Amino acid sequence: MKSPSLKIQKVSDVLQDVLEKRWPQNRLSSSELADYVNAIIDEVKGRGDTALIDFTLKLDGVNLSPERLQVGREEVQEAYERVSQRQISAIEFAKERLETSESDLLSRFNIECKYESVRLRRIASPIRSVGCYVPGGEASYPSTLVMTTVSAKVARVPRVVVCSPPKSGGVINPLTLVAADICEVDEIYRIGGVQAIAALAYGTETIRPVEKIVGPGNKYVLAAKMLVSRDVPIDLPAGPSEILILADDSSDPWIVTLDMISQAEHGVDAVSVLITTSSKIAEAVVEALNRLVASSSNTETVGQALSRNGMILTSENMAEAVDFINEFAPEHLELMVKDPWNIAEKITSAGLVLIGSYTPVAASDYCLGTNHVLPTGGFSRVFSGLSVLDFVRLVSIVECSKEGLLKIRENVSILAESERLTDHALAVEGRFKVE
Repeated sequence: MKSPSLKIQKVSDVLQDVLEKRWPQNRLSSSELADYVNAIIDEVKGRGDTALIDFTLKLDGVNLSPERLQVGREEVQEAYERVSQRQISAIEFAKERLETSESDLLSRFNIECKYESVRLRRIASPIRSVGCYVPGGEASYPSTLVMTTVSAKVARVPRVVVCSPPKSGGVINPLTLVAADICEVDEIYRIGGVQAIAALAYGTETIRPVEKIVGPGNKYVLAAKMLVSRDVPIDLPAGPSEILILADDSSDPWIVTLDMISQAEHGVDAVSVLITTSSKIAEAVVEALNRLVASSSNTETVGQALSRNGMILTSENMAEAVDFINEFAPEHLELMVKDPWNIAEKITSAGLVLIGSYTPVAASDYCLGTNHVLPTGGFSRVFSGLSVLDFVRLVSIVECSKEGLLKIRENVSILAESERLTDHALAVEGRFKVE
């Protein structure tokens, strides 16, 4: 693989061209993509398991039968024989880290307050079922299974379902199956792509529909999630992964380069961007990229991703860089600058902010206790990353005493009558006239 064709550009020269490719300037899918995805969804809605089997053969090259759509307990047990104890321990560690942070977050949403004879309690109540999409096929991501299912289990969702595309021969990556068992997943299906999203949304003879769909995927999966969201809630638009690194003259260009390359190995659509106030750092990173890409174990993928979606940008000052970041709204933002916490306070649009040279995206993908399912494509302006809060509804329970209702009686009547809802006013007044 030849070196990626990256050149240093001023952010002011490329700003509009870059932003036109991101939300909200660029809409999520073309009409052609939407039509293609809709056709598959309609087939699954109409033909159920038969459509799942047909599309899995056509798109994944895997021939399944209805009986093989669901992964059985015996296959999960056999998966343990094909993974190492070190891998099992790593999965358990990642699970425990995420459980700790998510449990702490959830505990803060069970609150009670009292004021003027009113007692108000807010509780987090779980949804009843969730479908977790885990990218798979030849490249599998058991860590994504952990990220999507652990949060649901912490929320106490009764039914957690996983769909993941099969590899050649119809098998699921054994570490993904082991991770599913460790995370106490209730059902696993060897089905992927648009057809999996359709099955989760509308159900088939084998797969019962769920109440919400979460998890990242390629542009087809993302488009499918957006289309079915008319009927079934989804988490967030999570497409091809992104990193944006902010660096100044104190940064280590070697570390910057390593992080850009690690992001690029996610796939040819992955986005790796550096913005820096130092032309010296920019030049050093370009030079390092030209040397290191060839030595990557995923050199072809990394080289293509950097050539297609990599950028090295320079800014006149830190204020211009921060403005660009907030407009770009990256999935991951690494702050490798002298005063990163000060800069972090100025960031309004990022899925995840990582501080300093020892907080790489690679670590957050697995074991920092943060969730790696994050909004991409500019959607971090308006979406948060996946968390336990995506699997609960906040329910208010309120009790008002006679004295409390008496205190608000007049204001309720004024507002109700202002909106010509006089029976609302009577519903309050009547409680004091029956005595």
